[in-house]
Amino acid sequence: MRQVTETVVFDDNDVLSILYGPQNNNLDHLAGLLALDIVSRGNSVLLSGPDRACDQAARVLKSLYEQLRTGRLEKVADAETEAAVRLASGPAAITDPGGEETLIKTRKHPVRPRSLRQARYIRAIRTNPLVFGMGPAGTGKTFLAVALAVEALLTGQVDRIILSRPAVEAGERLGFLPGDLKDKVDPYLRPLYDALHACLPAEQVARRLENNEIEIAPLAFMRGRTLSHAFVILDEAQNTTPMQMKMFLTRLGEGSRMVVTGDLSQVDLPKGQISGLRDAVSVLGRDPQVGQIRFQADDVVRHALVARIVLAYEAQNRNADAD
Repeated sequence: MRQVTETVVFDDNDVLSILYGPQNNNLDHLAGLLALDIVSRGNSVLLSGPDRACDQAARVLKSLYEQLRTGRLEKVADAETEAAVRLASGPAAITDPGGEETLIKTRKHPVRPRSLRQARYIRAIRTNPLVFGMGPAGTGKTFLAVALAVEALLTGQVDRIILSRPAVEAGERLGFLPGDLKDKVDPYLRPLYDALHACLPAEQVARRLENNEIEIAPLAFMRGRTLSHAFVILDEAQNTTPMQMKMFLTRLGEGSRMVVTGDLSQVDLPKGQISGLRDAVSVLGRDPQVGQIRFQADDVVRHALVARIVLAYEAQNRNADAD
C-alpha cells in the first residue's frame, strides 16, 4: 500500500482545542485506530501513513470538526471517534452521522448512527412498514428501534409504542418468582425500559406507560389484537416459534410500523425447534416492503472487547461446523 503525507487545515482554533482533546488525546486515539502518524501544527494536522488510512483519517477529522463547529457535538470522546471511523469507511454521503437523514430526535439527546449498517437500518425503518434487524449483541438494533419509536410518538406519526419480547428463557420458571405477573415479567423486559429511559425523561416514561401511550408486554399478550397507528417492536425474536412469529406479524394494522430484532446465534428454543425469526426472514425476505439489515461484529458499539468476543465465538462455531 502506498505511503503518503497529507495535511488537513481548519479555520476555528476554538473548535480545534476540543477536536484535538487534552494533550492531543483524540488525535492519538485516532492514530491508533487507523495505524498512522498524526501530528498537530497549529490549525493544521499532518497525516502520515498508508494512503487509505490517511484518507479515512482526513474524513474523520473533517466530520468531527463540522459537528463541533455547528453545535451538533459538544465534545469528542473515544466512542465518537470510533463511530466516525466506522462511518468514514464507506460512502462519503454517510460520513456525517448528524445528517437529517439519519438523525433521530428524542427528548433527551439526538441519536446518531455509529456505523454504516446503523445508518442503513435507520433509513430502512423510516421507509418500510416492516424491518428485520439481526445481529450480535451491542450493535444497537434494539436501542435504535426504540429511539425511532420515541421520535415517531413525539412527532405524532403514531399514537402509541408497543414493545414486546418472547419470555422463552423464563418459561415455566416464571411461576417460581415472587409477586404478580407484572413483577415476574418486568425483569425480563428491563432492557426495553432501559432503552426508553435513554430517550425520554423518567417522568415522561412513567406518564406514558400509565396512559398506555407506551406498552411493554410479553409476546403472548399480542394474540387477538390489531395494532393500528402504532410503532411495534419485537425484541429477542430469535426465541419465537414460526407460529408465534406469524401471529405477531399479522397484528400489523393501519398506520403502523413493525421492527423485529434478534440474534440468530443466541437461540434459546428447545433443540430441534426452528426459530420464528429465521423462518420469517426466509418466507418474507424478497418482499419489497420488508427491510432486512444484518449487523456484524464491526457494528458493535459497546466496549471494543465485545466485538472481539463476538468474533471469537463466531470462529469457534465455524470450527465446530467444519469438524
